[in-house]
Amino acid sequence: MTGTDNQANEQPSMQMTGAEIVLRALKDNGVEHIFGYPGGSVLPIYDEIFQQDDIQHILVRHEQGAGHAAEGYARSTGKVGVVLVTSGPGVTNTITPLQDALMDSIPLVCLSGQVPTTLIGSDAFQECDTVGITRPCTKHNWLV
Repeated sequence: MTGTDNQANEQPSMQMTGAEIVLRALKDNGVEHIFGYPGGSVLPIYDEIFQQDDIQHILVRHEQGAGHAAEGYARSTGKVGVVLVTSGPGVTNTITPLQDALMDSIPLVCLSGQVPTTLIGSDAFQECDTVGITRPCTKHNWLV
C-alpha cells in the first residue's frame, strides 16, 4: 500500500476552531452553565456560545462576581462551576473566588484569555503572568 492509497481511504477530518473545541469539551463533560463577563481575548468563545443552545451563559457585572456565582452554583448543585473571563484584569479579578474554591474543595474551572504567546512578557495591553498569578490558588493550571 502506498501513501496515496492510504490517503484515499481516510475520511476527511472535520476542522474545528479553538472556541468550538472548548465548548465541545465542556459539553462532553456535562457543563450546562458558564458564568462570565466578555472581553476582547475571549470573544471567539463568546461568539460560539451564542451559536449553540446546550450551554447557557450567565452574564455578570464583574469577573469576581462570575467566580463567586460559579462557586455558588457548584456548591448548590454538586456540578463543576465554570468561569469565563478575559485576559489581564479579567483573570486577576478571579483570584478571590479561585482561592475560596481551592480552600473549600469546590470544583471550579476558570477559562481566561491571554495575549498572543509572542507578546507574553512584553507589557502588552492586558498582559500579565496569568499562570504564575493563579498557580498558588489552583490545583492545576495550564497555558494553551
